[in-house]
Amino acid sequence: MVQNINKAQNVWKTISRLACRLHGQRVRLTVVAISIVIYVGLSIWNPLYSARVIDLLWNSVQTAWKEGTPFVITWDHMGKELVQLTIQYFFTWIFYYLQSYLMANVAETLTCTLRTEISRKLNRLPLRFFDRNKAGEILSRVTSDLDKIAEVLQTGLLKLIVAIGTIIGSLIVMFIYSVPLTLIFLLFMAAALLVTNFVARKSLRSAMERQETIGTLTGIAEEYYKGRDVIKAYNHEKQSIEQVKAAAEENRIANQRADFLTNCVNPLIRLLTRIAHVVIAVIAGKAMLEGRMTVGVVQAFFQYVNQTAEPMTEASYMINSLQSALASAERTFELLDDEEEVPDKTTVTDIRRAEGRIGFEHVSFGYDPDKILMKDISFRDEPGQKIAVVGSTGAGKTTLINLLMRFYEINGGKITVDGVPTTEMSRSGLRKNFGMVLQDTWLFGGTIAENIAYGKEDATREEIIAAAKAAKVDYFIRTMPKGYDTVLDNEASNLSAGQKQLLTIARVFLCDPPILILDEATSSVDTRTEVEIGKAMKKLMKGRTSFVIAHRLSTIRDADMILFMEKGNIIEQGNHKELLEKQGAYAKLYYSQFE
Repeated sequence: MVQNINKAQNVWKTISRLACRLHGQRVRLTVVAISIVIYVGLSIWNPLYSARVIDLLWNSVQTAWKEGTPFVITWDHMGKELVQLTIQYFFTWIFYYLQSYLMANVAETLTCTLRTEISRKLNRLPLRFFDRNKAGEILSRVTSDLDKIAEVLQTGLLKLIVAIGTIIGSLIVMFIYSVPLTLIFLLFMAAALLVTNFVARKSLRSAMERQETIGTLTGIAEEYYKGRDVIKAYNHEKQSIEQVKAAAEENRIANQRADFLTNCVNPLIRLLTRIAHVVIAVIAGKAMLEGRMTVGVVQAFFQYVNQTAEPMTEASYMINSLQSALASAERTFELLDDEEEVPDKTTVTDIRRAEGRIGFEHVSFGYDPDKILMKDISFRDEPGQKIAVVGSTGAGKTTLINLLMRFYEINGGKITVDGVPTTEMSRSGLRKNFGMVLQDTWLFGGTIAENIAYGKEDATREEIIAAAKAAKVDYFIRTMPKGYDTVLDNEASNLSAGQKQLLTIARVFLCDPPILILDEATSSVDTRTEVEIGKAMKKLMKGRTSFVIAHRLSTIRDADMILFMEKGNIIEQGNHKELLEKQGAYAKLYYSQFE
C-alpha cells in the first residue's frame, strides 16, 4: 500500500474548507450518516441476537436427542427467530450498500466540483504562475491529488467511521460477556497494533523511495525516447542501456522492499489473531463446560472478535490515508488561492476590429516588481506597418509581445491599441484582434480541419481549404489518409515540424485578424517553402499591422520599423537603412550574419 507521507500543515482549516464544498450535499450526507448509524447498530446487534438463536437451536437439538423425538423447526419454534435474523442480515447489507453508494456519489461530486473550480482557476491565473510551476506539478494537483481525496472519502473515511463505531460497540458487548476474554483479546491486538505501526512507518519510507526511483526511471526513459536519434547518431546505445538498467535495478530493489513490507504485515497480524483465537477458544471452552458461557455466547464473542480485529489493525493505514488526503486537499486549495490576473474592468471599451495603431508609452515591467526588466519603453506605429523585433536571446523580444497581448500586467506607463489603453479593454476583446504564429507549434488531438479552424469554430470547409491553400499546406493535407479529416494525436507525431508550422499559419489565415504576431514563424520549414510562405505572408500582412520576431535579419529588411532590444530595453529603432547608417548595435549584428 503506497502512501503519501506528506501531512497537511493546517488540518482544521483544510477540513473546514472541504466541509464547505460538501455543503450542497447535506441530504446525501445525512442519509449516509443515518445509514452508518443503522449499519453499526445492526453489526453490533446481529451477533448478540444470533447468540439467542444459536442457544435455542442448541437446546432444541439436545432436547430432541435426549427424548428421541424428531428435530423440527416451526414458525413458533425458532422459525420467527431465524427469519428475523435473516432480515437483520439483509438490512445490514442494504445499509452498507446504501452508504457506500452515496459516499461514492458524494466523493465524485466533490472531485468534479474541485476539478471545475481548478479548470476555471487555471484560465484566470497569470502567465507567471505557469512560468514558476512545472507542468507535472500542476497536472498532479488536477489528477492524482483529487483522485486521492475521492478515494479516501469513499473508502478510508467511511471505513474509519464505521470501524470506530463497530469497535466501541463490540468491545462494550464483549466486556459484558467476559472481561477476562476481552482483556486477552486486547492484549493480542495491542501487540498487533505495535507491529502494524512499526511496519507502516517502514513501509511509508520504502514507498517514498519507490516513488523517487519510479520518477528517476520514468525521466530517463522519457529523455532517451525523445533523444533516440541523437543517441544512435553518437553511438551511445550501450551507455544509455546501462543507465536505464541501473535505474531499473534501483527501482526493483525499492519495489521489492516496499512490497515485502506491505505483504508481510498481514500474515503476521493474522498469526497473532489466530493465536488469540486459540487462547480465547480454550478458555471459552472451559467456561462452557463449567456452565458459565453458552454455545451461542461463545460464537457471538468470536463474531465480535472478527469484526473488531481487522479494523483495529487497519487503523494506522486509515489514518495515514486520511493524512495524505488532507495534504492533497491542502495543495488543491493552495492552487485555488493563488493570485489571479487583475480582473477586467466592469465597463470596458472593446474594439471590434482594430485599425492596428499600437503605442507603447513609457512602459516599465519586471517579472519581479523589485527587479524591473524594462524601463521607459516607448514607440508608436501606424496601421498596416511591419514592425520587426530583433536582439539576442533573452533580450526581451517575447516579453514585449506578451505585454502587448496582456499576458502580463505592466508596472508603469501604458500600451494602447487605436488609442485605447489595453487595461481599458477586456482580455478577450483585445486578443480577438490578434493572430499569433509561434516558433513552438501547438496542435491538439482532432482532425486537421478542426486544428485549422481552432480560432474560428464556425468556419466552413471551403474557408478552411482556402486558408490551407494560402498557407501552401493544401497539397500535403490531401496526401494524408483521410485528407482534412485525418485525425492527429495530441503531439501530432504523424507530422513533421514544418508541416505543424504550416498548419498553425493556416489557422491565422482563417482567423483573418487585423494585427499579426509572428515569432520566427518559418523557422521549421525548408528554404523553398519559406519563400512560398513569405509570399503568402506578404499578401496576408498587406493592410495589417504585423509584429515579427526574427533572428535572421535578412527576412526583415523591408520592415517599416525595427526595434533592436538588449537586456529588456529598446536601444535602437528605425528602418533597416536608418539603422545601418547609425553603425550601431543593429548594424554590427547585421554585418556579422553576412561575414
